[in-house]
Amino acid sequence: MDRQRRSQLPVLLLVVFAGVATLLTASALAQFPDKTRNPNVANEGINKSLTQQIGAGRGNATTPQSSAYIIARDPFRAIRRGRQLFQRKFLQSEGQGPITGEGDGRTDIGTDLIIGAGLADSCAACHALPRGSAGAGGDVVTRPDSRNAPHLFGLGLKEMLADEITAELRAIREDAIDEARDRHRSVTKTLRTSSGKGSIEFGRITARSNGSIDTSDVEGVDPDLRVRPFFLHGDTMSIREFVVGALNAEMGLEAVDPDLRNAEKFGGRRIVTPAGMVLDGRVDRIEQPPVDDENDDSDNDRIRNEIPTSLVDFMEFYLLHYFKAGTGEPSSDATSGRTEFTSLGCAECHIPDLTINRDRRVADVETVFDPAQGNPFNRLFATATASFTEVNDPGPFPTLKRPNFGSFVVRNIFTDFKRHDLGLNFHERNYDGTIRTHFLTTPLWGVSTTASYGHDGRSHDLMTVILRHGGEAQQARDNFANASPTTRRNVITFLNTLILFAPDDTASNLQPADPSTPGYPQFGHGSIRLTALFNNTLDVE
Repeated sequence: MDRQRRSQLPVLLLVVFAGVATLLTASALAQFPDKTRNPNVANEGINKSLTQQIGAGRGNATTPQSSAYIIARDPFRAIRRGRQLFQRKFLQSEGQGPITGEGDGRTDIGTDLIIGAGLADSCAACHALPRGSAGAGGDVVTRPDSRNAPHLFGLGLKEMLADEITAELRAIREDAIDEARDRHRSVTKTLRTSSGKGSIEFGRITARSNGSIDTSDVEGVDPDLRVRPFFLHGDTMSIREFVVGALNAEMGLEAVDPDLRNAEKFGGRRIVTPAGMVLDGRVDRIEQPPVDDENDDSDNDRIRNEIPTSLVDFMEFYLLHYFKAGTGEPSSDATSGRTEFTSLGCAECHIPDLTINRDRRVADVETVFDPAQGNPFNRLFATATASFTEVNDPGPFPTLKRPNFGSFVVRNIFTDFKRHDLGLNFHERNYDGTIRTHFLTTPLWGVSTTASYGHDGRSHDLMTVILRHGGEAQQARDNFANASPTTRRNVITFLNTLILFAPDDTASNLQPADPSTPGYPQFGHGSIRLTALFNNTLDVE
């Protein structure tokens, strides 16, 4: 019988206090070079070559150096590996390079948005602020009016919340179908989420006695009731689709991904990714990878298997666990501003807290203002908390680390995962001449650190973007505009406490700041150092 025990983070942290942390290489760059190809005196960059990061492919939980093995038995190494891949500067010899937008006279630019976009050589080229983070980035012309690259903090929490909201909405639909059949008449039900999911209303659905569905009164979500939390117009449902699509569209890198392919093939099937996301082509539209298998070369650059499946596994697992945004310096004005934010009506769409019923992560990181433990760079301190169970299994392998799948309250996210029409000031043009009118409610966590504002970056500060609101938000906007100067100032002060941070420059319980270090704070400033939690801390990434 397997012996199980709940993992305790302080036990894992003993490696830090045993002095092992002094052997770990720091990494504090926005974009990481490969040290095996580009050595440097400062000894900064990625320790492993791309071939070493690929390892033994996907494999399984008993295949050492495979993604399945590392995710199952050394999850913090898997997160770190994903981060290094996210920050890695990919080379043309590895397949990076343009596949569209070469001025070939194509007329389908209205549907192929990457033609107007720039070309990147790393994920960090678009998501890098604050430095070394999966943060906000530049403005890219994928539409005539452009789009801001949003930050990726809390990406996994968004995926899980959207997936659970989808399940609740679809359960209401199934109840309506069953009731209509039993009563032999049409049944209309309100699509409202549970209180833990904010009691968000997505309109109504009508089931007929013959099993057909009327979705004409559904609001803020597609008729299939799938909440797609990624991209500002809500187009993608999973981190895995986001990763594979971005690698191809923005970097010209073709990812081989059997999970996306198999979920859609042969009429669809149920696939569970290594990060625990369920993809089912029978009930959802699954975005397909650019190549069918590792021998395919659809961009004709004579490089095959550019992004093997194991790399997608690591990046998906990394982004599932990416840190929540932090909270900055508190004050009485900020506290009043949060209360007034709600009273003005802003929280009707920007819902502060939402609950996940089944958290697939193995850890959480909470980052708050703490001048006593923080360093001079940002005066923040992060506390990592493990949430997994270790399981012994036969064989000479480390224990399996399985998520506890407990409930988790996502605080300070400020969204309802619903599409809204905010009026003419937020509408955007597409290359095919159409106008997009509806956008997802932007989560406000990190908003203080992501100027300029609006999906198109046209608003230079928070006051301006609030006053830009109209449409469904007209009343809340007018309430703010007509409020006293003190109230408006307090609301802005509150919003300025919702911040992003640089993980390498944020002291934490994984590596506290040590002001006694020679050269502090350039050295010894602390960081969120996941390498302290590796099974083998001497083998650094």
